Amino acid sequence: MDTFASRLGVNPGDVVQEIGWDDDADSAISEAIEDAIGAELLDEDAEDPCDTILLWFRDGDGDLVDDLVDVARGLGPGGRIWLMTPGAGSAGVVPPSEIAESAQLAGFTQTKADRFGSWQGSCLTPRNR
Repeated sequence: MDTFASRLGVNPGDVVQEIGWDDDADSAISEAIEDAIGAELLDEDAEDPCDTILLWFRDGDGDLVDDLVDVARGLGPGGRIWLMTPGAGSAGVVPPSEIAESAQLAGFTQTKADRFGSWQGSCLTPRNR
């Protein structure tokens, strides 16, 4: 299994939705997930319950709390959000304190953080599940 996919905790057969992808996102991460799950990632309009939601977010993209609350509606039981933000030194960096506060306000706990190339990933799980 690819390193990115194993670090993200995705497995064959998982349903993964990708939200907020843009030209600056790392397609290697998305492709690694598709290879691991054996399917394409669902787009932003999909309504299937997801095991993982990959949320690309940059400073200036809007309100992180609102986005997390909106995205959470797509999570299936035991699901999680991987919040991908630009790494230190990149344009659009989101301060770790903002991620932690936004996650808490949206009802999530940050369970893990990892660096994926030039992106910082924060694994968020719902507190009330």
